[in-house]
Amino acid sequence: MKAKNLETESVSDGEIGGEYAELGIYDVMLLDDTISGKSCFEIVRSLRQKHCRVPVVLLTEKYDVEDRIKGLKAGVDYIMCMPYDNRELLACVDALLQRITDSTEEPFYGNTRLVLASGKLVCEDRSVRLSAKEFEVMRLLLQAKDRLLSKEVILARVWGYDSNAVENHVEVYVGFLRKKLRSIGSNVEIKAVRRMGYTLELREEA
Repeated sequence: MKAKNLETESVSDGEIGGEYAELGIYDVMLLDDTISGKSCFEIVRSLRQKHCRVPVVLLTEKYDVEDRIKGLKAGVDYIMCMPYDNRELLACVDALLQRITDSTEEPFYGNTRLVLASGKLVCEDRSVRLSAKEFEVMRLLLQAKDRLLSKEVILARVWGYDSNAVENHVEVYVGFLRKKLRSIGSNVEIKAVRRMGYTLELREEA
């Protein structure tokens, strides 16, 4: 994976993996049906019921056609039988990532959207350009919508696991974004949940 410039994060419990996927900040989920916790079918079915569209690749030792059909019906995007060739796995991930890249859907919440092509935050006829880091933080928040994002997750996704950045960096950029949201008349607010992280809320009309 590193050779393809992909960052990965792993958990050994299926239910926790599903909770991670629900954050809406991961591009692809590789689901091993030998992990502990809920069955892989239950995990994927729960994600789809919650409208989480993260692409899922199921890695399985089962060659039974019926099981594979169950996986597809649950919402799995691709099924790969183990042992598999790493080249096939990387090709599959590349194809799913390309599908995401080709999507024209822009993240939004309330009356505000993020224009991916220009890096602008837009509210009706008003807009403001974001810096590279502001753009990445705002995109994560808009993708998560009203779900809570921890500072640790934002740090890892925007600055990288090997970065020397600290939680204060997140606080500073959230402050920048709050000012820019107000400047364009957005009804979106970034709320801080003490010791937990950030979530989006809609400002109540006066």
